[in-house]
Amino acid sequence: MSKLIPQSLMKLRQYLFLLKGRSILSLTLGIISAIGSTSPVFAAPPRNPDTAETCDILVAGGGLAGAATAYEGLLAGRTVCLTEITDWVGGQISSQGTSALDERETQRSLLFYPRGYLELRGRIKEHYGRLNPGGCWVSYSCFMPYDGHKILFNILQDAARKGKGTLKWFPNTVIKELAITPAVTGNTVGGQQIKSAIAIQHKPAANTPPLNTETLSQTIEDAYRYENSPRFNKTIIRFISKASGTPPNPPLPRGGNSTSSPPLQGGNSTSSPPLQGGNSTSSPPLQGGARGGADWYVVDATETGELIGLADVPYRLGIDPRSPLEPSSASPTGDAYCTQGFTYTFAMQATKEPQQHQVPSFYQQYAPYYSYELQRLASFPLVFTYRQIRSMRPDKKRPSDPKQFPIYPGDISMQNWTWGNDYRPGSAEDNLIYSRAQLEAAGQLQPGGWMGGLRTETLRKGEENAKGFFYWLVTGTTDSQLGDGVKKPHPNNRFLSGLDSPMGTVHGLSKYPYMREGRRIIGRPSFNQPQGFTVWEVDMSRTDFTADFYRQNLSEEEYRNLWLAVGGLNAPALAVGSQSVEDTKSRSRATIYPDSVGIGHYAIDFHPCMTNSPPEAPGNTEREGTRKAQGQAYPFQIPLRAMIPQKIDNMLVAGKSIAVSHTAAAAYRVHSFEWSAGAAAGVTAAFSLEKGIIPYELVDELPSREPNLEVLQLRLQQNKNPIAFPGTSIFNSSWQNWK
Repeated sequence: MSKLIPQSLMKLRQYLFLLKGRSILSLTLGIISAIGSTSPVFAAPPRNPDTAETCDILVAGGGLAGAATAYEGLLAGRTVCLTEITDWVGGQISSQGTSALDERETQRSLLFYPRGYLELRGRIKEHYGRLNPGGCWVSYSCFMPYDGHKILFNILQDAARKGKGTLKWFPNTVIKELAITPAVTGNTVGGQQIKSAIAIQHKPAANTPPLNTETLSQTIEDAYRYENSPRFNKTIIRFISKASGTPPNPPLPRGGNSTSSPPLQGGNSTSSPPLQGGNSTSSPPLQGGARGGADWYVVDATETGELIGLADVPYRLGIDPRSPLEPSSASPTGDAYCTQGFTYTFAMQATKEPQQHQVPSFYQQYAPYYSYELQRLASFPLVFTYRQIRSMRPDKKRPSDPKQFPIYPGDISMQNWTWGNDYRPGSAEDNLIYSRAQLEAAGQLQPGGWMGGLRTETLRKGEENAKGFFYWLVTGTTDSQLGDGVKKPHPNNRFLSGLDSPMGTVHGLSKYPYMREGRRIIGRPSFNQPQGFTVWEVDMSRTDFTADFYRQNLSEEEYRNLWLAVGGLNAPALAVGSQSVEDTKSRSRATIYPDSVGIGHYAIDFHPCMTNSPPEAPGNTEREGTRKAQGQAYPFQIPLRAMIPQKIDNMLVAGKSIAVSHTAAAAYRVHSFEWSAGAAAGVTAAFSLEKGIIPYELVDELPSREPNLEVLQLRLQQNKNPIAFPGTSIFNSSWQNWK
């Protein structure tokens, strides 16, 4: 009997509650699907799909990682289907509003980035006549989010033409279900494939306002329902591989106009914490060539690891347990509910005259949270110009101190502030990204039950918190962290809203929140990590592990294992007992991976969850110990093993959901990293299709030589997608000089 058949009346009631509000027909079909399904995440929709789309590569999520995946797939001549919940491509630089490129000084000075990211930087400069039209000081490039979308979309169109690939763009589209082949007997870490995906695309119903009128919390649940609603008309799309062809069932007509975005032609396509999502198990690697590859690839490039949760592959969420590999963890046991805060960004414009600002009805609830955070940051000009995205006098010389920077009428600032519009829940009652247990309890792992895996109420409160922060900036006189007498009103500013505003929304907030962390896969068992591959804190942190904290919070054996992990060339002597822990020096570089397919560099930067619920409660504090690991990181690599999930052979993961720990994820999350991971996914998918192998076969024999992996790495480098920083070697100890 299928494990999805309700095992009790209680589970049946939960499932019926999930389907509340559907038509009698869809309700009946939903129950039938639940009883008869043999797949954990696929059931027939309440009617046949309206259309079928074929792809070589299906990319879920149009952020920077998804765009980079598409970019490389198109240059390789592939047909790429790209879905995105909003109507903008670009994620951080567009729909999330964080259009300020986070870069490190040394990497930027060398311009050592993937080719597509360099093209993006070049197009920004070409569009504005300068790289930093906003004149911000947190970055060398701050610009308008709506331009981020336009510029990046043009790049993808040009890549399709240049590579003779085909881009099929599906905005306002979410993945609802996956058809996954049954598990293979005896194969505990792989052997399954995604055969098709069902998606829902929405557009405004007749006589309703345009998209981006309501906030995400007001529309997200509707977006994941099959049925037309008073607000949206829906198109159900079935994505399949090109080799599968058009399915035999013709689409059935439905009420309302059913449309899908036409493909953008670029020439002819060619054929050249606690563990989540099931148990992570160890088994011998499967031999290369045993499965004959796949006829398409599905890439999870969503901001929260949606397909990871939907496919129910093993993953982590939130804080990992303290261990020799994650020694600075704030929790001995882990905490799935304490993820990094998320942020609805907004834009504000300086005005010549004071503006009238109406107090939001919810302001008093959130006012106790807002703060400049630190005395050295307690300056409105500093905060305004920090991420300024438009400057009326870009050539005007400024003082050296940002606190003295002038603000001119017409200047526009994008706000993304920790003790401001960050919303930082950290409990089972208010966490944003549902854990596997929460997904199961909510019925989202039942057939047809997937609703995006997020808590809608927390999204809503994040939206209110962001709007309240603007009101605090312009009228507030309190500061939760610095006390009285610090904050002054600044009424000469207005909140920018409207479809022509920087965020492109009537409500003025970003279309989607800026996400710093999502579900993170556990990679497959590897030669040095039999419980599943992960990039850990010790693999990239510059932390001084001789500090008393580590001796006090790790056992003697754990402390020794920590130094075996960070000892570098000194580790063998420690391992055989010819050298003590005290005499062992830490390496001054990140781990060098034999399967590296990309690079990144950023500080380990936390926006921690709060101690109590709700996060805006008066007197609340950041969770104790959550910033312990914060600090500098060495330039790091992206191993292919971190992009390959367990169970499913034709799925890759890009962006923030690769196999990294909570601490590593705090650095593995910025713009150029996302692009590098996405580029690696795109090239790997195209390469695997060409060679008739699956990605796992590129790494399953490590540490032995992998000839096909070497060919892939050579291709990445020849295509100007770096896989290692200059001078990378176990003998190079000069990385402390990298800024």
